[in-house]
Amino acid sequence: MYAYAMRHPPKPQAAPPTDGLSLADRAYERFREELRRGALTPGQRVLETEIAARFGMSRTPVREAIRRLQSEGLVAQLPGRGLCVARYGHAEMDELYVMREALEGTAARLAAQNAGRPDIALLQRLVAEEANLPAAALAEHNRRFHRALHQAAHNRYLLRALSSISDALLLLGPTTLDMPGRAAAAREEHARIVAAIAARDGAAAEAAARAHIAAAHEARLVLAAAMEG
Repeated sequence: MYAYAMRHPPKPQAAPPTDGLSLADRAYERFREELRRGALTPGQRVLETEIAARFGMSRTPVREAIRRLQSEGLVAQLPGRGLCVARYGHAEMDELYVMREALEGTAARLAAQNAGRPDIALLQRLVAEEANLPAAALAEHNRRFHRALHQAAHNRYLLRALSSISDALLLLGPTTLDMPGRAAAAREEHARIVAAIAARDGAAAEAAARAHIAAAHEARLVLAAAMEG
């Protein structure tokens, strides 16, 4: 019996969920978090056994999570390589930013109409905090700002569309905020968006948000070219 146990150690088991999520949901959220942190990168192979060991789970919930990630385009089947974290080419990147510009502009316009005083106060606080952040904290703070902007629009259907865009952004690689001058420019762009929202000027808020995403798109193209060259 002892010899059998030595030859066949028990499979890793995660602790029982205490947050109401299933094990598959927890594996899914963990995968997304590792994408956000850069621990999983575009083009990296996704091996079910390795992910299960890494997450301390059995293979069944990991398999379910991977299927969900495939359906959302975050994991792709590549010929001769198996499953990998999806990687976007220039065409996909351009399509993503076209949609992001339209949706972020709409969110800013609706926020100018619908945001309550607490929403505006939060956006103003987030902009004020940007000036004193260390470089390592910029990307996560930027995500917080955009989540707050999306929430301030108070439109559940727009929020779902923007959530899909946010997922896709995880596949673009390193943040553009590390590029020289980009963090300061983004901070000024954020400030213009929030000022227009606070003034209840929907047209100005939309224009500022669209300009912000257009600038982010341009920076992303420059970064992508540098990484390729």
